[in-house]
Amino acid sequence: MPEIKTFRLPDVGEGLTEAEVVSWKVQPGDTVTVNQTVVEIETAKSLVELPSPFAGRVDTLLVPEGQTVDVGTPIIEIDVDPQGSAAPAAAAPAAAADEAGVPDEAGVPDEAGVPDEAGVPDGADDVPEPPDEGAVEPGLIGGAAPGGRTSVLVGYGPRTTEAKRRPRKGSGQVAASVPAAHPPAPEPAAEPAPPAPDPATTGTETPSPVRVLAKPPIRKLAKDLGVDLASATPTGAGGVVSRDDVLALAGGAPDGTEAGAPAPAPRTGEHETRIPVKGVRKMTAQAMVTSAFTAPHVTEFVTVDVTRTMRLVDRLRGDREFEGVKVSPLLVVAKALLLSVRRNPGVNATWDEAAGEIVVKHYVNLGIAAATPRGLVVPNVKDADRMSLRELADALSTLTATAREGRTQPAEMAGGTISITNVGVFGVDTGTPILNPGEAAILCFGSVRQQPWVHKGRIKPRWVTQLALSFDHRLVDGDLGSRAIADVAAVLEYPSRALVWA
Repeated sequence: MPEIKTFRLPDVGEGLTEAEVVSWKVQPGDTVTVNQTVVEIETAKSLVELPSPFAGRVDTLLVPEGQTVDVGTPIIEIDVDPQGSAAPAAAAPAAAADEAGVPDEAGVPDEAGVPDEAGVPDGADDVPEPPDEGAVEPGLIGGAAPGGRTSVLVGYGPRTTEAKRRPRKGSGQVAASVPAAHPPAPEPAAEPAPPAPDPATTGTETPSPVRVLAKPPIRKLAKDLGVDLASATPTGAGGVVSRDDVLALAGGAPDGTEAGAPAPAPRTGEHETRIPVKGVRKMTAQAMVTSAFTAPHVTEFVTVDVTRTMRLVDRLRGDREFEGVKVSPLLVVAKALLLSVRRNPGVNATWDEAAGEIVVKHYVNLGIAAATPRGLVVPNVKDADRMSLRELADALSTLTATAREGRTQPAEMAGGTISITNVGVFGVDTGTPILNPGEAAILCFGSVRQQPWVHKGRIKPRWVTQLALSFDHRLVDGDLGSRAIADVAAVLEYPSRALVWA
């Protein structure tokens, strides 16, 4: 006998109560092993691959792709004893053979040819008679079944009524019941309608109503412009009068287009695209609304000459200590923010509403906002303040690569203390970022451009960027926020300061 075990949607952590089934990695009949990935789900925070807790053969997929289900819902059934389920299947043909009169071990067919009480061997009276011409054999679809019923499609049950011809139009009598096997008698041909009177001979003109196909907005437009829709030449699909047809007939658009001007080309395709808000995008939207209307945001800006930082990045790229790792200006910005947090620990804090306290964190889980096809995620580097520059470079490379692939786990996005959003990769100079919920500050890093800059009393081309720091004014006042962003700018302008502040 098969032994079916049900795999229920597990709780993947962070208190999430539901998830969407994105794609199945197996199909019914496939053999799976323990810890083999069977399904990919999307929670409100990330994509997660679920391994199978059982080994066996997939029996049923209980949830289709694209459906959102609650934690604990059965999603797949697995037969953990597929060999046991094969035995009954093998025994089924043998049982069928016994009923069909196949000889048993003694060589005697089961009940084959044994006379019944009337002395007639079994099966002698089962020879079917040839059906009448045009009739349907019993048991076939449309034919008579035992008990006078009519056989129909398998799974829909037999009909218990005889087929009847529908009453003819214009007749109050119902036609006599006829067997379904015989075709109905042909109806007499309808008499030809009398010809329409000729207006030339009658002297009167018979109006012919014209049915114009047009949508309600088009009919209103025609009414406002005084256009007769019957005079319009329909160009829409199926002979529908379009907006352009009405404007062409009116001699121009109501917005001042000159009469006789060619009408604009009709639009093709859908005018709107609706995207379901769910998963990561839904959670991000809820978090941003909560943050924006809970924490009083303040944003400060500073423009920095980062020419020396760009030279440092070039040298690090050629340094063998950083071989095999991506070195970018973001790496230096992240290190500068970590040094600023050490000097200004109040920006690395959270607001405890229930206790009425400000909680200052003595560790830094540095969040990096990453745009993915499924929405914005902010994974964080745990204990980033304890890492060397090389370790930080490795962690940032792994973090961003995982986020772009949509493989960030919920635990990697939990517990952040302060964040960076790099809008410079999109060519954006700066912005006013919204705080990640539970954090006191977020740094916005703009694009690095070569601009004219006064350097040592002369105007020279220098690499310049803009920084913006948004902070929660409940726990970070203007003095603390200004000192924090000024320290970041100071390290980017003179990277050697990092040796002094480290």
